[in-house]
This record gives sequence, structure tokens and C-alpha cells, in this order.
Amino acid sequence: MVPTPPPDGRAGIDAALVRRLIAAQFPQWSGLPVTPVEVDGWDNRTYRLGDDKTVRLPTAEGYVPAVAKENDWLPRLAPSLPVAVPPVLAKGVPGEGYPYPWSVRGWLAGETALRGHIDDTAQFAVSVADFLHALWRCDTTGGPPAGEHSFYRGAPPAHYDAETRRCLTALEGRVDTERAAAVWEAALAAAWTGTPVWFHGDIAPGNLLVEGGKLTAVIDFGTSGVGDPACDLVAAWGMFDGESREAFRRAVGQDEGTWARARGWALWKALLVLSEYIDTGREQESTNRRVIDAVLADHDRFG
Repeated sequence: MVPTPPPDGRAGIDAALVRRLIAAQFPQWSGLPVTPVEVDGWDNRTYRLGDDKTVRLPTAEGYVPAVAKENDWLPRLAPSLPVAVPPVLAKGVPGEGYPYPWSVRGWLAGETALRGHIDDTAQFAVSVADFLHALWRCDTTGGPPAGEHSFYRGAPPAHYDAETRRCLTALEGRVDTERAAAVWEAALAAAWTGTPVWFHGDIAPGNLLVEGGKLTAVIDFGTSGVGDPACDLVAAWGMFDGESREAFRRAVGQDEGTWARARGWALWKALLVLSEYIDTGREQESTNRRVIDAVLADHDRFG
């Protein structure tokens, strides 16, 4: 399970806090306006600082390791990647009542990769695959091995075996748990024996930016690390379908064992979220039902 922020959901973070932190630690920017971004995340709060900067603050202690990791590794990875990643401008420390390290990044223009922002979804899928191949080719020397800091993305999906089985029990009669269990068993059986590579860990619409319908940037490397790339293939079911899914599969390649583990990663997360939102009628329920159905169909076809 990912860490849960305090009851306010945001660790008491607001624009006033950001202004105080900037004034205290980076007074050269204290005159710049601070405004919330239109689309925010869960792991971190992000505020725009002036026209060309952002301030990024983790919402819970479990997300803190990502701050130093991104500060250290994004500048090293950036030259090898085909699209922009967040430039690190400054490293903040706890203060003004806020208990965690934080950072100032360069602003990256673009919109999140929702379908209405993409001209050609099949070509977009290929561009995502191209980014992944470039990331997987990056030098891993000294890189952080998959583990707690990546919420075990890049490690064997077996880390979430007990949680997945609890979800299957909770959803008995609500989804096809017999087929879902077969997908999960196949993921566990497909042991990874490859050479560790850099992985992103959360390839999702909110972490991909587009301009003119094209992929221009990838953000939020908080779950990145060095290990098994299977977790990066979950976009096949979370973002793509039909022609675009086939285009992504062809472009990204990988053997069937990797795809089996990827189906396991996608299934684990979808079951986990669905178990929380079942019978609510909220978007999260329908979205994760679609992912589960797509993963089961994919297993029937390829598993």
C-alpha cells in the first residue's frame, strides 16, 4: 500500500506555506506569485512559481525518498531521453512548520495526456514506447535498485501477493476472480532474469505532457529506479486500447514473461482501487473495471 497523507489529504500544504518557504530559503524568488497547478497529484502537491518554475512538496513521509532521488538522477537521465523531464533548480529543506525536504523545478509546458489532447493515439503510443526504450538504455551505474523507495515497482510483483489475494476475496462475485487469479498466478510464475534497467514506474496520462497532440515531456519519477521494466508496460491497458494498444505492444517489444508480469502489475493496482470504489458509481470504479476486463482479455489471448 502507498502511504496515506494526513486527514487533510495534503499534509497542511497550501499556497501560503509555499510563499513562506520560498521567502525563507530562496528570497530571490519571494516576489513571484504562487498558484496551484490545474492538475495536481497525490504523492506531492505542486504549485506554480512565477511563469517558469514549480514548487513540489511531498504529502507524506513515504514519498520523501523520491525528492533526493529525483534531484540526483533527473539531471543525469535527461540528456539521454527524447523528451523533456523536470529540470531541478533548487533543493528545499524542512521549515515553516513543513517537515519534509522539497524542491523547485523548471516549468514544463503542455497538457496532460488525456485523449482529447492527442491527435493520433496509435502514433502517441509509439512515442511512449520510444521514451521507454531510451530510458531502459540509460546507464544504471549507481542507480537505486527497486525497493521501498519505488513502492517495489521494478521488483517481482510477488511483493503484493497478499494484498492482491485480499482484493480477490473482497471482490468475489463482483469481478471474474477465477480468471483474475489465473492472471496473477501467471505473473508470479514469470520470473524475471534480465539485466536491470531504469524504469519510470508510473507511466500514466497525468505524468505525460503533450503539446500539439505530441508527447513533449514525462514527469514524476518518484517511483523510478533500476530493475525489471515490466511495471512500465501497464500503460497498455491503462492508457491504450484497440489499435493504439497493438501499436504500443509492437513498438515496446518485450517477451511474454515480461508481459505476464505487466498484466500482474496492472491487475494488482486495478483490483486495489476497485475494492475501494466498488458500487460508488464514481469514475474510479468504471475506469478500473475497464482495466481489469482488458487485462483478462489480454491474458486469454496471450497468456
